[in-house]
Amino acid sequence: MSEIEEAPMTDKILHITARTTWEESQVNSEYRGDNLATKGFIHFCTPEQVSGVYGRYFTGQSDLLVLRIDSGRLTSPLRWECPPGSDEAFPHLYGPLNLDAVVEVVPLETILSE
Repeated sequence: MSEIEEAPMTDKILHITARTTWEESQVNSEYRGDNLATKGFIHFCTPEQVSGVYGRYFTGQSDLLVLRIDSGRLTSPLRWECPPGSDEAFPHLYGPLNLDAVVEVVPLETILSE
């Protein structure tokens, strides 16, 4: 994965997650998601990318939420990286997500209909 030199000019990033995974984070006081332990980072996307991310990774799953994140509040390192074979950069958080960076939690359907 290649890191880009200049991050896109956005302070709002999104993360799709299962309701149960989000609820577990409330007990643990931090969000680790499904990928931090296995991939080393948490996948995020921009509002413009959310539909494509849903289509590639979440089609057919129900009870999904979207976390709206204020990237300026993050305490773990955020890197914008392009997956292998792509020139589209995605934000990746290299550490747990501190809950005070989450400014809104909405059902995925709400985001997809915007």
